[in-house]
Amino acid sequence: MIMNESERMVNGNLWKDILIFSLPLILSNLLQVLFNTSDIIVVGQFAGANSLGSVGSTVNLVTLFTSFLIGLSNGVNVLVGRNLGSKDHKSVKDIVHNSFIVCLITGIIIFLLGFFFSRNILILMQTKDELLDGAILYLKIYFVGMPALAIYNYGNAIYSAAGNTRKPLLYLSIAGVLNILLNLFFVIVCKLDAAGVAIASAISQYVSAILIVISLIKTKEPYHLSLKELKVSKERTKELLSLGLPSGLQAAIFAIANIFIQSAVNTLPTEIVDGNAAAQNADTFTWQIMDAFYVASSSFISQNLGAKKKKRIKETYFITTLYSFSISLIIGILLFFFAEPFLNIFVKEQDVVLAGLDRLKIMAFSYCISAFMDGTIASSRGLGKTVVPTIIVISGSCVLRIAWIYTIFAHFKTITSLYLLYSCSWFITAVAEIIYFIIAYKKVTKNLED
Repeated sequence: MIMNESERMVNGNLWKDILIFSLPLILSNLLQVLFNTSDIIVVGQFAGANSLGSVGSTVNLVTLFTSFLIGLSNGVNVLVGRNLGSKDHKSVKDIVHNSFIVCLITGIIIFLLGFFFSRNILILMQTKDELLDGAILYLKIYFVGMPALAIYNYGNAIYSAAGNTRKPLLYLSIAGVLNILLNLFFVIVCKLDAAGVAIASAISQYVSAILIVISLIKTKEPYHLSLKELKVSKERTKELLSLGLPSGLQAAIFAIANIFIQSAVNTLPTEIVDGNAAAQNADTFTWQIMDAFYVASSSFISQNLGAKKKKRIKETYFITTLYSFSISLIIGILLFFFAEPFLNIFVKEQDVVLAGLDRLKIMAFSYCISAFMDGTIASSRGLGKTVVPTIIVISGSCVLRIAWIYTIFAHFKTITSLYLLYSCSWFITAVAEIIYFIIAYKKVTKNLED
């Protein structure tokens, strides 16, 4: 008998099926990164270092809000996955229709916050005067696409919960190609610089959202979406927010900590700010690849929890953590030896490239440490546990980072002293998260058979 995607998640070969699940998601994540990365490449190559700095100065702020939306969609992923695993199709239907409204409203609220308060936030981040106007314009236009981004991530979460990561990849591929073409048109032909790449990103986000909504409407699977049946349920909203809000806040808090880091970077010379903006693309690139295995972890664990498969829950945790650690270590080695060619993709000025090298050489072997922290958090999320992991992240990682900035970095004032905080904070947080996961796993699976 041929198994569908959802059945393979609870009955198939975990090593093979997790990899098959994750590969399209890796490509999908990388295409989503291209929305911002292609902005930076185009302005860096065709509009100059100041435009690059303007767009680069917004990266952490954009990440703050997009991470929150992705975190909220993780709640959708876990709920849909758990109920598909237990074959409760009525609950799947209710979750799909309620979550659409909740995610859309959240996207609209984030758009309004970003549009009206971007100047205030950028000033608080000590964005340099010569970069401020370009950064504000970029953000205001970019945030127009936030409602669309919310809906795309909602649809992506549903398909991932069902084991289908190919359809979101297809739709994002279309939008990603469109984004790059529009970037080139608006910057080279229309001479719009930062505003042009923001317009291109917003248009592309709406294209991907529309495509994934049409697909959910047309599908005959239990997660079929009917616009006529959209409704808000107090019970379902509470259920979604209890999982999605801690996950979203956790991601947002990481971004807030990074905003403090960006503020520290902004106190350094302009070429270092620009070099940091170029080098940061390695972070986004690497984390998005690793994130595919985290989504696999929460998706497979939630499905197998619903299907009461205790042994497969534990195996999923170890397999996804090993995959994410291995791929991040390989990427780190490549970045270490090919750092300069990587930076040349984004910027031409040699002094900016040299400044970016300082950051990349430190971060290259730090990424693999984060696999143990983020992989464990994702697995706890699959068990339906999000509050305590969020508290651990705030205490063990974010607070430590901010303290580090005002102590060690304040004393040495070097990029090296700033970015060593990542590996230290990730290691400490990972230990605490692993201890909690072991406790949560034993408690949640206590009545399940091996």
